[in-house]
Amino acid sequence: MRTFVSALLFAAATMVVLTGSPGTADDKKDEKKAAAELDGGYTIVSGQKDGKAIPEGEIKGSLVRFTGDKIVGTDKDKKEFFAATYTIDKAKTPWAIKMTSHQPKESTANGLIKKEGDTITIVYALPGGETPKEFKAGEKQHLFVLKNMNPVPNKFTKE
Repeated sequence: MRTFVSALLFAAATMVVLTGSPGTADDKKDEKKAAAELDGGYTIVSGQKDGKAIPEGEIKGSLVRFTGDKIVGTDKDKKEFFAATYTIDKAKTPWAIKMTSHQPKESTANGLIKKEGDTITIVYALPGGETPKEFKAGEKQHLFVLKNMNPVPNKFTKE
């Protein structure tokens, strides 16, 4: 199970690094601002691999943390199963993400990512797969839905 979750998170981490050209200083500021919008800890709510749902037992208790330009995944036992750096191309809709994994092995993944409230959806290609064009996992692709563990309360409601 740990191997599957590792592959899953690796795929997610790989997806987080967005594709894009080097660009201007303003482009870099936009990338950092987009990355800051993702900062936080998330639980994996659901996932797909090769177009099929991942059983809840294989992802339950796994966490993903976005910090700056890094993404780290841990399993239910709090053991790190992937680590990557990422970039986001916020000029694209949905945002494009490119992840460079450092654990379990060096690899790059491209995909899409969106944030809606306290939920992040990410889909990315595994090595040898095509970069996704929609939020659905196809062959050699992973998709994950992540829920923020500590959402920021809305200042206009009593929370």
